[in-house]
Amino acid sequence: MFEKILIANRGEIALRVIRACQEMGIKSVAVHSTADADAMHVRMADESVCIGPAPSSESYLNKAAIISACEITGAQAVHPGYGFLSENASFAQALQDHGLTFIGPNAQHIRIMGDKITAKETAKELGIPVVPGSDGGVPDFETAIGVAQSIGFPVIIKATAGGGGRGMKVAKTPEELEVAFRTARSEAKAAFGNDEVYIEKYLQRPRHIEIQVFGDGKGKAVHLGERDCSLQRRHQKVFEEAPGPAITPEMRARIGKVCADAVAKINYIGAGTIEFLYEDGEFYFIEMNTRLQVEHPVTEYIFGVDLVREQIRVAAGMEMSFGQDDLVINGHAIEVRINAERLPNFSPCPGKVKMFHAPGGFGVRMDSALYSGYSIPPYYDSLIGKLIVHGRDRPEALARLRRALGELIVDGVDTTVPLFHALLAEPDVLSGDYNIHWLEKWLAAKFGQA
Repeated sequence: MFEKILIANRGEIALRVIRACQEMGIKSVAVHSTADADAMHVRMADESVCIGPAPSSESYLNKAAIISACEITGAQAVHPGYGFLSENASFAQALQDHGLTFIGPNAQHIRIMGDKITAKETAKELGIPVVPGSDGGVPDFETAIGVAQSIGFPVIIKATAGGGGRGMKVAKTPEELEVAFRTARSEAKAAFGNDEVYIEKYLQRPRHIEIQVFGDGKGKAVHLGERDCSLQRRHQKVFEEAPGPAITPEMRARIGKVCADAVAKINYIGAGTIEFLYEDGEFYFIEMNTRLQVEHPVTEYIFGVDLVREQIRVAAGMEMSFGQDDLVINGHAIEVRINAERLPNFSPCPGKVKMFHAPGGFGVRMDSALYSGYSIPPYYDSLIGKLIVHGRDRPEALARLRRALGELIVDGVDTTVPLFHALLAEPDVLSGDYNIHWLEKWLAAKFGQA
């Protein structure tokens, strides 16, 4: 087992990893920018190293500085959390070249799944169902119109190197396709330095379902059910739950086995998530995230496992502590992402937190790095906390979420808490009858924008 782990991240996820290290008797090293000198993850770690100025490109994305911090502190492994360098194949390879362990999959698997076209081709080879679409990148409009007509409108154009909704456009007619194709390529070039795009069938009312998988790197893998992440705004998830309201035990077993078998075939190591669009009883592969998900706590709640602890164990060469037969769903869990944003425009709202009080009680978990007097910096993602609840069933989890939201106090900055109070009054949310377009339509009707 490792004696010391460096956490190459910040905020609540850095705290999450530090806590797992503490419980395992492992020393932790926090890295931070100058803007995060007073951050909670810096205070809680055994050691800390400043790796650069406020911009993430000069600190949390600075591979050389992070590797130097490992050498200075004697850390043997790096946990990347999510975001930043968590799915950066060259970083994982660089750590290996320096004799350090990347707590995650190997560089090859990160690279394969990081390119959406290669990921889709790999998924097909592994027996995972995929959305009908182009075979690889689409070089010009003539090719694009041919693909679109063969699979039928509407279609969606996506950047090969995309993420976060950038480089993604929908076309419902041939006339719309030309503008969408040109715009998607332009956005992709600006955001990712790569203007390659591909085309897929655009599903009308799908749900966003993701399957949590975990492998030991030696040909053994399991699935930990699904999460429904359909309530999203501009392709960003805001409300996640497990198990999914629309998924039956038979569906779960079927798609879960497909995913577990697929990652076992490639000797995948650690946590991963295979994301699908789900419509009319069918699953269609979108992408695979080769890291820990923001929403991993809902899976931990219903299965009673610690995914971060398990990541560390298998990275150290230990056997997985559970098998498929050990994973039995208990109850229902929901997570809402609390952002420092001003409604209804969702504009970032950094600033000083005058008072912070986390909700508590049975079945309530608050993952946050906030504290009273903390100044939220303007340089990073606006996520400031995740409120997770667990109940014996979905109605109890919803009631517990309503109660916990009422207890939460973040004074001094605007947050998205009012959004969740409003959503919990909506019959569709209470019944679980929603899809990936529901929230944006609701926002448009309520506020005139999404």
